[in-house]
Amino acid sequence: MQFLVSSDELIKNLQALRNVINNNNTIPVLDNFLFELNNNTLKITASDLETTMTATVPVESNETVKFLLPARMLVDTVKALPVQPLTFMFNDHNTMNIISETGKYSFAYADAEDYPNPIEMEEAASLTMPAGVLADAVSKTIFATSNDELRPTMTGILFEFSPEGLNFVATDAHKLVKYERNDLKADAETNFIVPKKPLQILKNYIAGTNDDVRITYDDRNVKFNFDNIQLLSRLINGQYPNYNAVIPTDNPNVLIADRQSLLNVVKRIDIFASKATHLIRFDIIGSELKVSAEDLDFSNKAEERMTCNFQGDDLAIGFNSKFLMEMLSNLDADEVSINMSLPSKAAIIHPIDGLEEGEFVTMLVMPLMLN
Repeated sequence: MQFLVSSDELIKNLQALRNVINNNNTIPVLDNFLFELNNNTLKITASDLETTMTATVPVESNETVKFLLPARMLVDTVKALPVQPLTFMFNDHNTMNIISETGKYSFAYADAEDYPNPIEMEEAASLTMPAGVLADAVSKTIFATSNDELRPTMTGILFEFSPEGLNFVATDAHKLVKYERNDLKADAETNFIVPKKPLQILKNYIAGTNDDVRITYDDRNVKFNFDNIQLLSRLINGQYPNYNAVIPTDNPNVLIADRQSLLNVVKRIDIFASKATHLIRFDIIGSELKVSAEDLDFSNKAEERMTCNFQGDDLAIGFNSKFLMEMLSNLDADEVSINMSLPSKAAIIHPIDGLEEGEFVTMLVMPLMLN
């Protein structure tokens, strides 16, 4: 019993699937890939019980069989081989040979009966959207998710679908990002929270592609189908915070600056900021922005000035430099606006340009109290 497969096609899919598998699984069977061979089609699955990813690969075969192979060893082996056809051949004593042009590599394979059964989704709704749009939505929000397991709803991205448009929201209570697409619609209103891990895998796989992604969802699970891949994830159960309540609408002080220049200034000043608070200070007077930081414990201090377009009253406000760098780095605009009211209230960052028609990005950052 055997099948023939391209090493290039195989490793591309195995490396994506490998990201699903945890480094320290409490269930040993999850350290394996599930292989399901059905004549000229090979389906490979990886799972951690919460996330399941399946890739379909063309092969040359006339066999039907299921088996498990150790994920890490298989990826390391195929990745180290030059591009060539590989023959997978079953032997006695539960071993399988992978035969290349110059070598033979033997693996112990296991029976597939102990592998978790796939989740079945019933009465699910669906939506199709361009892969590039979904990749952008995840990229521009995922950095704002929380790592606090005591607040599980904040550890994922909120998907809001309605006939008016699609929203993607992430927050950790210190920063918040809302990504909107008014050019894409859903048939009915719904919302669900997708964990960070499957979205990170999804983003890395679909970035730069022109394919469509079909999103299927019910009360407990969401499934993404694209190209030859299916990614299924359990949803995070719980009520997402009322994020609209924390987005200020009255922000009379508006600073407009070159995004890259401002980012570079913040990066340099951050070197001198306290490593405990990452506090940097914005002093805005007229058309001049002074960015400064001081670490009293080590007598480090720095300041820089840059020109800006500012409308409003002179203002001094503190920010976490790490949060600002994350936000400015995840925008594609040449210019950004920072809308503020008081030093104690949240600031709103908007890109001035670089957006597609129907695309909107709102970033909120909470200020830090100045000494």
